[in-house]
Amino acid sequence: MTDQFPHYIEFRHVYKTFDYPVLVDACFEVDPGETVAVIGRSGVGKSVSLGHIMGFLKPDQGRVIVSHTDITDFSEAQLRDIRKKVTMVFQNGALFDSLTVGDNILFSLELRDDYNDENKEDVVDGLLRMVELGEFRDAYPTDLSVGHKRAVAIARALAAQPECILYDEPTTMVDPIMSAHLTRLMQRLKLQLRLTSVVVTHDLELMRQVADRVVVLFEGKVIYFGPVSEMERCEHPHLKEFLAMDRVELG
Repeated sequence: MTDQFPHYIEFRHVYKTFDYPVLVDACFEVDPGETVAVIGRSGVGKSVSLGHIMGFLKPDQGRVIVSHTDITDFSEAQLRDIRKKVTMVFQNGALFDSLTVGDNILFSLELRDDYNDENKEDVVDGLLRMVELGEFRDAYPTDLSVGHKRAVAIARALAAQPECILYDEPTTMVDPIMSAHLTRLMQRLKLQLRLTSVVVTHDLELMRQVADRVVVLFEGKVIYFGPVSEMERCEHPHLKEFLAMDRVELG
């Protein structure tokens, strides 16, 4: 940590335009060990925000801080060091279909500098137990449901021993039972490993269960950034409508 960059992740007045403005003067931060959710309707810049944190995208204006470091102008070689500390769980899991579940996790282990060949099997087994998928070690990704693939992707991400994990819509397109399983898993990782996390989601129940603070995006702008518990007090009409629609769906 530095005095200049006290937050683990920070967006400082970030702008990004494709065919239309996707992020407009976006400002928020994530402290070490904190879980921040990014919510909003489709196309408001949620996944684009994750792309900036990973360095896949660069802002048109503004600065992006990751791991207490300004990565805005980093080269691809410099970003590789950042990606050893920050890992991402993609919506589709991004698993290798030609490898078993166990070998997918092993692949991530072998990227580590401290990789110990002697205990690799124990580490894989331990990670699969952590995500409650021990019996799937010899299965292939094509044999798994969407939710199970995401749980395996989380185990693979953890194998790299990251400081920070990014989740892109972890409960989208899964059934309620698997959604509850993934939510419990993310809660456990937060409490046991104290990982810094960013969760992009439409799922307000997931947000309430795992997030400390929340970023609400609307038309590319941050219309609310603060504790989940104080969201209801925000007077922005879009956020009030968003929360009202969620209550109707729950009802």
